[in-house]
Amino acid sequence: MHFDLEQITSAALSLSVGARAQLAERLLTSLDEDPEITAAWIAEAKRRADEIDAGTVTTVDSSDAIARIRAKLQG
Repeated sequence: MHFDLEQITSAALSLSVGARAQLAERLLTSLDEDPEITAAWIAEAKRRADEIDAGTVTTVDSSDAIARIRAKLQG
């Protein structure tokens, strides 16, 4: 089965906002796929999750982190 770009675009634009966002993410991700980089990110995510689970690091709420960064940038 063959679809041209216009057919695919039309079908994609008929999706819900959430589905379009997921499709966009998949398409963007497919442009940069490198198995070594993907494996490295997965290993890093697992390492960070293990640190959180072990209690060796603590998490910071995103709004608190942003406030801290803004305070440091303002001097």
